[in-house]
Amino acid sequence: MALPKHLDDAADRLHEAFARIEDARARPTSPESLREWLNALTDYSQALMDLHEFSNESVHEKLHMLSGLLKLQSFPEEPLREMEPEVPQPPGS
Repeated sequence: MALPKHLDDAADRLHEAFARIEDARARPTSPESLREWLNALTDYSQALMDLHEFSNESVHEKLHMLSGLLKLQSFPEEPLREMEPEVPQPPGS
């Protein structure tokens, strides 16, 4: 499945789980409604995690495409920590 399709699928699952959460919350509290709420919340969390992962993957792919267009030899996989400015330490620390 293509990445945009994965993103759409995760977004659809997120909306569906949210509707199930709202439905379970609107019902009187019972072991069954709590179980349904917990299952919907679990599905919501999984869909949110997938959406986050696929979004990051999409950004990563775009950065690699951009580096190719700019004819960069390689694109770093890790953040460029050594290029971050150093935080000055107060005297005596």
